[in-house]
Amino acid sequence: MVISVRHALGSYPVYIEPGLLGRLELYLEQHLGALRMVMIADAAVHDLYRDGRLGAAPTSIDAITFPSGELSKSRESWASLTDALLERGYGRDCGIVALGGGVAGDLAGFVAATFMRGVPYLQVPTTLLAMLDASVGGKTAVDTPQGKNLVGAFHPPVAVLADPITLRTLPEREFRAGLAEAVKHGVIADRNYFDWIEQSAEALLGRDEAALVRLVSRSVEIKAEVVGDDERESGRRAILNAGHTVAHALEQALDFGIPHGEAVALGLVAESALSEALGLAEAGLHHRVERLLHRLGLPSRLQRPVAVTQVIAAMSNDKKNRDNRIRFALPRALGSMASEGGWTRNVDEPAIRSALAHIL
Repeated sequence: MVISVRHALGSYPVYIEPGLLGRLELYLEQHLGALRMVMIADAAVHDLYRDGRLGAAPTSIDAITFPSGELSKSRESWASLTDALLERGYGRDCGIVALGGGVAGDLAGFVAATFMRGVPYLQVPTTLLAMLDASVGGKTAVDTPQGKNLVGAFHPPVAVLADPITLRTLPEREFRAGLAEAVKHGVIADRNYFDWIEQSAEALLGRDEAALVRLVSRSVEIKAEVVGDDERESGRRAILNAGHTVAHALEQALDFGIPHGEAVALGLVAESALSEALGLAEAGLHHRVERLLHRLGLPSRLQRPVAVTQVIAAMSNDKKNRDNRIRFALPRALGSMASEGGWTRNVDEPAIRSALAHIL
């Protein structure tokens, strides 16, 4: 399957098919063929790739790796990678291949956006979360001590290759974490998709190939439609941040000691409860979201102690905030987001505290 994602200068394809990496060189030739290619990869994923465990015969492409984990998504890593490119003689005629999960895509994408004032890159996501969400939309970024993704650029890839075979090597906790973003897509844009995830929970958890192709494809379609209409997040694209005001704050407060997908699951629980409490969402939304996340093996309460004040303080640096007010993108019903007065809204601290009580 091929899904086209529109952006200001054109579009790019997202290929979703088992066995894609077995034809990696063909896609590289098609999309980066005239360029001097270099791979920027998560070190652990690159080991799997080099050993053939991702289903691809390794290419002769030069590779630069970085340590696995969110802590690598930093300005220091960006500097190290760009220095490595310069030291190896790469210039404006290079093309970057980003191999790994969401961190690899964000980090290598930001390198591509800034190296020589911008070079092309192709994404090869190897986690479920990256396939169905992080690799689509053209956002690249690194984290700072003040919060996630606060330094970055919009820089769409030339193509995305999502091969579900790579998910066979994904640890169970990381696999389940990726399902949270799919649930989010159902919440924000497609009630039928949410229903299908409920009905297909067992097949998805069993990593059934056909179910995974349908899951990734529908999530990519949803995200492509949203970002195609609002590439720079000036309006409706903000709905993709559902659950993320809480999620990013939890990650920061816990020094990234929790997988992003688990933080999103907790954020969806808290923010759907918040929307109900504010009278925006239909009654029962929060419980239905929580039940599905539980079925998928995702947390509905944080199992580590953290102070509410610390989480709220972390929210103060969220990119959606305006006039020093914390803002949320909130669901109105399954498949529909509150839009009256804009796609995000200010929420006062007492209501935020009440919502956080559902998960802390």
